Amino acid sequence: MVTSRELGKTRLPLWAAGFIVLICVEILGLSAWREWEARNADLRTAEIDVTNLAHSLIQHADDTFELADTILVGLVHRLEIDGTGPDAIAKLQAYLPTRKSSDRIRGIFIYDATGGWLATTEHLDFSKLNNSDRDYFRHHRDSPATGTLIGPPVKSKAGGQWIITVSRRINDSDGGFAGVVLLTIDVSYFVKFYERFDFGPNGSVSLLNNSGIMLARSRDESGAFVGRDLSNAPLFRSWKSRPPGAVYYFRSPIDGVDRLSYYQRSSRYPLMVLASKSQDDVLASWRRAATTRMTFVLGLVVLIALIGSYLVRQLVQRQRMAQALVAKEANFRLLAEQSSDMVTRIGLDNRVLYVSPSCARITGWSAEELLGTSALAGIHADDMERVRQAITALRNGEAEEARFVYRQHHRDKGEIWAEAALHVTLASDSGAIDGVVAVVRDMTEQKDLQDKLASLATTDGLTGLANRRAFDERLADEWARARRDGTQLSLLLIDVDHFKKFNDHYGHLAGDACLRALGRILSTYARRPADLAARYGGEEFAVLLPNTGPDGCAEVGEGIRQALLDLAMLHAQNPPSRLVTASVGGAAALPSQTTMDCSTLVAAADRALYAAKDSGRDRLVMSGQVVPWPAKSA
Repeated sequence: MVTSRELGKTRLPLWAAGFIVLICVEILGLSAWREWEARNADLRTAEIDVTNLAHSLIQHADDTFELADTILVGLVHRLEIDGTGPDAIAKLQAYLPTRKSSDRIRGIFIYDATGGWLATTEHLDFSKLNNSDRDYFRHHRDSPATGTLIGPPVKSKAGGQWIITVSRRINDSDGGFAGVVLLTIDVSYFVKFYERFDFGPNGSVSLLNNSGIMLARSRDESGAFVGRDLSNAPLFRSWKSRPPGAVYYFRSPIDGVDRLSYYQRSSRYPLMVLASKSQDDVLASWRRAATTRMTFVLGLVVLIALIGSYLVRQLVQRQRMAQALVAKEANFRLLAEQSSDMVTRIGLDNRVLYVSPSCARITGWSAEELLGTSALAGIHADDMERVRQAITALRNGEAEEARFVYRQHHRDKGEIWAEAALHVTLASDSGAIDGVVAVVRDMTEQKDLQDKLASLATTDGLTGLANRRAFDERLADEWARARRDGTQLSLLLIDVDHFKKFNDHYGHLAGDACLRALGRILSTYARRPADLAARYGGEEFAVLLPNTGPDGCAEVGEGIRQALLDLAMLHAQNPPSRLVTASVGGAAALPSQTTMDCSTLVAAADRALYAAKDSGRDRLVMSGQVVPWPAKSA
């Protein structure tokens, strides 16, 4: 059953990926929200600018037309009192230039009831001019209203430029139509005035009447937009439902530019001002800054995403490795627990981290009892240092595996022989050595068998002495040791006299008993640990005496000969004693003083042995007494 903790570990990469995605989305979301707020802030600032601009310009327009209205009222009042006779007109002609004191006023004109020109501020011959065809003239002639009329822009007959007409009706004493007083304002005056304000490279200011007719527009020196009818624009279609002034976003029908604007209607005249800025101009600086900021944010998000994806991949890889390790651990435990060998996992502190159930058979202790204990516990003191050095070499990376045989304490059996095969284990994340796995098997039976086989290989089966092979190996070793240490080495060769005749006369069983008796005597005299008694071949025996000179060698050889004679074993074929006797040849050497090998010592003893036989048997002869030492070095 999968626990919640294990389930959480399996979902960790998914949670990590979700967290990274959440962080990236949140950073992008916050950045987008911040940029949107910055955009709106720039728009709100622009809205305030165009609002203030519209308020100022509508006030300017009101002041301009109020001035024109004041002049018209004064002129109409004077004409209605003085009349339009020649004398009154002559006086008025002289008076008109004084009323054109402002640059806002282009010209002042007075027409009679037929549209003929009576007086003007323009210096031209107007005797043949007539304005009865003008809309403003027909309006005043047909309407009894005496208010000021602001007409649409027209081309001036006097100068040919675009002008805005402001006119009032003149009544006679009976209230009948007596003419029109007209005041004109140059459209270029408003255009030049609007140039004083900064509303961006693509911004504009428009002066319109309430019918949607364009009276003046900034940056329109040629008058291309003057008089254009915009009554079908959305602003004028819903004119009645709109407040007198408000922020207005629209796409201009004139140039197709998306504009942020503020319109303001005049409270005194049928006029309105539309001050606008291009949205692109307003948002240009924001777009540049937002592009820089978002590029940085996107770079940061990409970096986070790359690092996050790398971390997620690492988590997934580690999770897969952990799962593989769990599977390997399960397989390891399955194999270990089914194995007859004891499988042990040892930590860097030499503590047992895991031990298979077979430990109960091999050590006598259960797995629960061994967990956490030292892996070196129970190892024989004589083997401890060797085992500790092997484990230390593995932990330090000096070797990857080791194999050795040692003595181990068993709870019930006492001491057993065990063989251990050790191999280092590596951490899955770092690849560093994190412990050792040891496979231990009980080698007691094999060790006993090996010892028996080794004994058989080096022991003579009849006498229990060392055999020829063991003798040759020991002789070479002792010769090298004596040469190294500068000590003497002695050798005795013993041969039973007339043994073949004894064997033939008494039988092989008696012969074997005779050889065994001699073997026991040799074992008695070769009593030092370094001494070696061996059956050299047939009835011939050898005794190797390390660190022994000629005198000692002769003493041992004579003792052996005498002990055999003292046994008083009958040998009818060996006159004159009729007892079993032996001839002994001895030799002593100082290997450090010769370049010869150990074969010279054997040759010397052998020559001495034959000398003993030739001298009558049952005696000891030392090499150098009656026979020369072979091949003495110079």
